Amino acid sequence: MTDAVAERYHRFAHEEAPGRSAVYVEWATGVAADAEVQAVLEQLTPQQRQPPLVFAVSRLLGAPVGGYRPWREFVLAHAGELVTHCARRGVQINEPLRLAALLPALSLVEGPIALLELGAAAGLCLYPDRFSFRIDGADGIPRRRLDPPGGPSPVLLRSTVSGELPELRVPEVIWRAGIDLDPIDVRTPADRAWLESLIWPGEHERSERIAAAMRVVAADPPLLRAGDAIEQLETMAAAAPAEATLVVTTPGMLVYLPRPRRAELVDRIRALDGHWITIDPPALHDAWRPAVDPAAFRGFAVALDGRVVADADPLGRWWEWRAGIGTDPA
Repeated sequence: MTDAVAERYHRFAHEEAPGRSAVYVEWATGVAADAEVQAVLEQLTPQQRQPPLVFAVSRLLGAPVGGYRPWREFVLAHAGELVTHCARRGVQINEPLRLAALLPALSLVEGPIALLELGAAAGLCLYPDRFSFRIDGADGIPRRRLDPPGGPSPVLLRSTVSGELPELRVPEVIWRAGIDLDPIDVRTPADRAWLESLIWPGEHERSERIAAAMRVVAADPPLLRAGDAIEQLETMAAAAPAEATLVVTTPGMLVYLPRPRRAELVDRIRALDGHWITIDPPALHDAWRPAVDPAAFRGFAVALDGRVVADADPLGRWWEWRAGIGTDPA
């Protein structure tokens, strides 16, 4: 078991955290070589001891953000509390920048739209009509900017696009709702503190973006339902206004489901009278229509009703128009 913890944190330190958080690189490197801290984390399931979750919970509990040794001392002194909190929480990557990657798919749906997100957390990805988008070329030169009808938004989502730029537009959203096992209410200080702790140290631009998005959401909260997405899906979909086109989104949430439940959820979404937009690792499931070759992607696949329209960074920092990348299954 200890080897599994060490290997997971070593991989995080060398493959996931570099370039995003020097603090998390140092912490993960320390854990990978620290049997005493590993023993604490062994009390958790593999999902509960994911580095981003453990680090976020430790910071929420008051761990100092700095070198590994002070963090280690805090963890060992608060081991029981850390384990208890990690066991009842999950990673909630509520990154509004993901909407930049979803925009090519959203632009293909005729409005008005009723937007239902599964795994919504605080619902920051339910406001594509309230945020501004800036699309830069690979050379850094701006290629396109889209603003809400009322003018520029305090939330600016910047992404880089290579190759062809498709027709894009800000969608008209008249109803927004989400389902999450543990919804976050950004109007409450405790929930805001949790969402802020999920931002990695050093991600200053992301911190500013999420803070601005939280203000937008707090001013006009979405309908958020606590519960299992499979169990709540039909009920929530039925609540959407009849005059709107239902769009169900699953940005980054399917990876957390066991494969049988993942397939069941996709089947249930497809049975609805509406559209499905997702961004997933291309090898995660077999729901692409037509099938795709995972080797053809450098990021995640963005799809509308299973048909891939873009190859994208999972957090929306870049995307590439890839409509037609699929190949008919043999």
